[in-house]
Amino acid sequence: MDWLVQTLRQYPELGLFAALAFGFWLGPKKFFGFNLGAVTATLIAGVAIGQLGLSIPGPIKSTFFLLFLFAVGYGVGPQFFAGLGKDGPKQIAFTLIVMVACLVVPVVCALIAGLDVGYAVGLYAGSQTISASIGVATDQINKSGLDANAAKTMLASIPVGYAVTYIFGTVGSAIILSKLAPKLLGIDLVKACKDYETRLGGGKKTLQTGILSAYHRFGVRGYRITEHSGLAGKRCQDTYPGVRVFFERIKRDGQIIVAQPDTVLQVGDLVAISGARKLLVENVESILEEIEDPELLDVSATVVDVFVTSKAINGKTIAELAQLPEARGVYLAKITRQLVDIPLLPGTEILRGDVIRIGGSVDHVNAVVKVLGYADRPTDVSDISFIAAGILVGGLLGVLSVTVGGVPISLSTSGGALLAGLFLGYYRTIKPKFGQIPAPALWVLNNLGLNVFIAIVGINAGPDFIGGLQKLGLSLFLWGVVATSVPLLIAMYVGRYIFKFDPAILLGCCAGARTTTAALGMVQDAAKSNIPALGYGMPYAVGNTFLTIWGLVIVIVMMKFGGAGG
Repeated sequence: MDWLVQTLRQYPELGLFAALAFGFWLGPKKFFGFNLGAVTATLIAGVAIGQLGLSIPGPIKSTFFLLFLFAVGYGVGPQFFAGLGKDGPKQIAFTLIVMVACLVVPVVCALIAGLDVGYAVGLYAGSQTISASIGVATDQINKSGLDANAAKTMLASIPVGYAVTYIFGTVGSAIILSKLAPKLLGIDLVKACKDYETRLGGGKKTLQTGILSAYHRFGVRGYRITEHSGLAGKRCQDTYPGVRVFFERIKRDGQIIVAQPDTVLQVGDLVAISGARKLLVENVESILEEIEDPELLDVSATVVDVFVTSKAINGKTIAELAQLPEARGVYLAKITRQLVDIPLLPGTEILRGDVIRIGGSVDHVNAVVKVLGYADRPTDVSDISFIAAGILVGGLLGVLSVTVGGVPISLSTSGGALLAGLFLGYYRTIKPKFGQIPAPALWVLNNLGLNVFIAIVGINAGPDFIGGLQKLGLSLFLWGVVATSVPLLIAMYVGRYIFKFDPAILLGCCAGARTTTAALGMVQDAAKSNIPALGYGMPYAVGNTFLTIWGLVIVIVMMKFGGAGG
């Protein structure tokens, strides 16, 4: 054991990897239906390892944090600037009000409790479950002009406040939104979601149109056009009006031709028809004789994720897109918005920045991709020059500062990297081939960037952590309960009675504004529907940005009104 301790002290980078290994192992494990998450578990592991007297100096912490913030901005940028559906402006205004509450309530709690700046930052970051704010606040503390010892004391307090308040911040938010909110607001969540789904075209009619079924339920089958079928002499587009089945190929006199909407069918034609198997059985096989012809049925098919960039498509519903000529023979399998899957219903709007998964024949898919945006095909190449230049330019702009009341104020390199990511993420909706970062690479930047930062915070704060926890543990926890609960209660009532959001998406809006995916999951479980996710995307994009920047603001406010020492 002595050898291990001495080795870790000599090579503290190994302690960093130990914290990451433990954090990512423990984080996903559920206890009583909840998990700590990788960030909190990594922080705890870092604090434990920090008891050995390790220290990780230098810029490695801020370097990884800049990678994380750039990735956050890049991910939410498309919808932060461009994701405006019918409810978009209203959701933005709602989120901004909630953001004010998420800042003011923790500040008031910290002032009443007499907390110093470090504990106040930790209280804020944990109660609002926004780990990114710690780095922004750290930057502001470091450049605030305090002597080294005072700054070190404050920085050591941050992880204590964060660790004590984060668990209720996560678990409490989920319980408040999924269990308490429907009762307080008098909402029958299950019924509200069913009604909303019906208004968006859900139900039996939806299944008949074949819009919503996943791609694997679709197929291509061969049939013979006979004199008795009643289809001979008709154009392909006139054969099954209102039913999403499509003629793909025709074998006539031994020759294969590609079927077009205006192709006229003839007696004796062998045709390949695609569609939902249920629709083929109910609508086609009752009229036509099925045949097996490998040459005819050799239709090249593909499934591809499409990054939606088109202004013309933004805000259109699935039902409207299904009527486009280019949508012929193309089937929708999935829509992802802000890393959350949203319902596939005829009335669901498609927004710029969405990633939609479509399938069909190669020709049809390629045609609709040109209308929607950019085929986000799997790749293992990231544009490192783009990432590095974005962080560089954002960081240089972020360090520009102004002095207000003797306090230097700037976005810091952290805030600059976040805003650079936002703008460049949005710019990719205009130039989709610019700045490629594959989804797996973005995941690594997000998760590794943040958790390396958090692990180092924990390791460096380790020696002071236990004392701070003993001193303020219970008090911090109770103030964290208040700081978590009050903004959520404000959000619920403001959304319901001022902005009059539909009850089905109201709690999704609240979860998005607080950027708590865990709460959204529990709301959807309670609703027995994923309809609440329709309210999550836009508030999440705005909330993630402002909650991070508030880390800077809370330091300035607490230094002004609370005093550096609390």
